[in-house]
Amino acid sequence: MSHAPVLLVIAHGSRDPRHAATVHALVERVRSLRPGLRVETGFLDFNIPSVQGVLESLAAEGVRDVVALPLLLTRAFHAKADIPAVLRDAPRGLRIRQADVLGPSPLLLSALERRLFEAGLTPADKSSTGVVLASAGSTDPEAIAVIAAIAREWRHTGWCAVRPAFASASLPRTEDAVRSLRALGCETVAVAPYVLAPGFLPDRIARGADAAGADVLADVLGPAPEVARVLVERYEGALVRVPAALGA
Repeated sequence: MSHAPVLLVIAHGSRDPRHAATVHALVERVRSLRPGLRVETGFLDFNIPSVQGVLESLAAEGVRDVVALPLLLTRAFHAKADIPAVLRDAPRGLRIRQADVLGPSPLLLSALERRLFEAGLTPADKSSTGVVLASAGSTDPEAIAVIAAIAREWRHTGWCAVRPAFASASLPRTEDAVRSLRALGCETVAVAPYVLAPGFLPDRIARGADAAGADVLADVLGPAPEVARVLVERYEGALVRVPAALGA
């Protein structure tokens, strides 16, 4: 197992200390799922170590193979532009495969339900409960379309209704989605943040839920066991690809 490519989890980073703490908790859970696997964490911004710093350290140690896994739920700007740009600047001789982003995945829907049930709902409540699938938001149409598709798919698992909402860049906002579910006649309205870690936008989602009188606010996905399993799946999926010899 020591020869397996190193898994480098690439997180966005945040000024909010809860973000890095949550990322590290998730990475610890991944390590527990794959005890022989070396897992490192790098941040794009705000936190250390930087992605570049981790890559340089790995290269200096003589590591040759790395799987870079974007800790992102959708293929928006960071996955398409920022991360490939950082990886292109990697030290010579490192072979890097970029894994897919985490979403969409049935495991993430399971994690969302786990958080809702932890917040007080039960499976018996599903048919009378409308859920706001509250994401951070994006200016990327592909990312927005994916969130809408996840909401439609999740609705078919028995909820009264599921509405997407966005904390930035797109509409509707969380509070508007809560009100629309109330108007639809759902007995209970719950907000499920489709975000990985606490921070500025998740706080905005929580304020919107509160302002519109949502009955239930779930926690962020964080280090849910299902999320850790998605990371392992994405790592294993990347292993079947031919690596790019970056900087060679």
